[in-house]
Amino acid sequence: MLGSAAIIHLMTGEPVLAAILIAVAAVCDFLDGFAARLLNVKSEMGKELDSLADVVSFGVAPAIFLFTAIKNNPDPGIFEGMLNSLAYAALLIGAFSGFRLAKFNLDKRQTDSFLGLPTPANAIFIISVSLIGTAALATNSGFIYQVSSNIWFQLLIIPISCWLLISEIPLFALKFNKGFGFTANRPRYIFLIISLLNILLFGWAGLPLVIIIYIAISLTIKR
Repeated sequence: MLGSAAIIHLMTGEPVLAAILIAVAAVCDFLDGFAARLLNVKSEMGKELDSLADVVSFGVAPAIFLFTAIKNNPDPGIFEGMLNSLAYAALLIGAFSGFRLAKFNLDKRQTDSFLGLPTPANAIFIISVSLIGTAALATNSGFIYQVSSNIWFQLLIIPISCWLLISEIPLFALKFNKGFGFTANRPRYIFLIISLLNILLFGWAGLPLVIIIYIAISLTIKR
């Protein structure tokens, strides 16, 4: 429901409100999983319904965010007159998000970590880039705004995002292991500290960097 409402607000010219709704959806997605683990409750139907909701909130919605950013890019460069058509390529993100969620539900290797970029993380990156690129969150963003608003960068996000979603790259989960001790959860604490400093330094414009930091730290973990 939150994802559908976000899409409606995005289409009516309220991108920031739409992004807030997706953020609320992400919090709810985390809390329902946390509650299920805490209560040791498992439901196959619940898992499938959760994935269907995720496809809308973290697949279709970010795809439309990027579609809008590309279509309305004020500096199309060599793509002058082609953006209306090229923007439709962003919808591939919704399809690949659905594939990623189906794969996750069937893959027994992803109980304590992830293979490929989780759809909420992908959604955070795409939505924040789209908002920064359209100046909705461009305050004091400087270089990050210049990159996010670049049409080449926006188009390049599409294949990279689709690949990351279905890749076999191992990424750590944010749920803590064996309590909250630092040794067992070192990558999580490092990620949270660096991400917090990043947000304090760049504000909302630092959100895309949070996902890049997440991937970078995951790649440094010895398996």
